[in-house]
Amino acid sequence: MSDATAVKIEEIQLPEGYKPSDDEEYMNPTQRAYFRMLLLEWKQQLLQDADKTVHVMGEEKAVFADPTDRATLETDRNFELRTRDRERKLVNKIDRTIEVIKADEYGFCDACGVEIGLRRLEARPVTDLCIDCKTKEEQMEKTRRNEDDDDED
Repeated sequence: MSDATAVKIEEIQLPEGYKPSDDEEYMNPTQRAYFRMLLLEWKQQLLQDADKTVHVMGEEKAVFADPTDRATLETDRNFELRTRDRERKLVNKIDRTIEVIKADEYGFCDACGVEIGLRRLEARPVTDLCIDCKTKEEQMEKTRRNEDDDDED
């Protein structure tokens, strides 16, 4: 796909309240612009949350006489940092997905090539597998975990 086409996706103005429909051609430019917009909004929210976390942690200078209170604060901070790390990885996946949209390859399963489907993409815009391939992947992961658990015995 040429850069000119990618620019067109970025320039598309979506009608107010637009939602992709099965009545439209699958992954037409308007649908791709819609999913690009969803991803950009999601990324913006994640980055705002990360900024808030940094700001709050920078302001916290509490001194606790009780070690239990200190431990609770540290546990909460560690949980927050793990959450932000997962979100950082998600931001990277969002960026990769936006590139897939620009390349006009969005909405099709990486494993088998079939349409992923509008509802699935709305629920999880960064998905790159159809439901059948994702189910198979999860079953294989579960099998591997069970085998690993058996090896530990």
